Amino acid sequence: MTGNFAPPAVSSVAGRAEDGENTSGGISLRRSVYFTGLGLAGLGALDSAYLTYVKFAGAQAACGGIGDCETVNNSAFSEIAGVPIAILGLAAYLAIIALFLLERSRLAYAEYARLAAFGVTLIGTIYSGWLTYVEVAILRAICPFCVISAIIISLLFLISVHRMLANADTA
Repeated sequence: MTGNFAPPAVSSVAGRAEDGENTSGGISLRRSVYFTGLGLAGLGALDSAYLTYVKFAGAQAACGGIGDCETVNNSAFSEIAGVPIAILGLAAYLAIIALFLLERSRLAYAEYARLAAFGVTLIGTIYSGWLTYVEVAILRAICPFCVISAIIISLLFLISVHRMLANADTA
């Protein structure tokens, strides 16, 4: 036999070759990155939901003596046109979750969903950078929940970049 032999595509119970899954039956890196991103978006949504509750209930955030949540949460920078930033964060995290789920449930929209998730995380990372600057340079007060959200959205941005590049390699 010379030259023109191509092995058949794998589609057994042990694993599939498509979508970057490991054919030896283990969880692939792509799958791990996907579920890590989904989990981080869920944590971000919980964080933002808590801050939304604090804002609307007029409650004090449970900062536990770390930082100054009250100064940050009651500042002029905590709202845009009367809409709390926490709600915008919650909406962004829920949108990321929806885009991740859309990618898996509607394969025809997978590329668009990944691109949209990239866009949402890019905008979220830039805006979180601005808000972090406001905390440090203008308010001189740090909210640990805001820092957590900034870290989560930044990690989600890195995951989105990785996922975009990984899919560019297979196109």
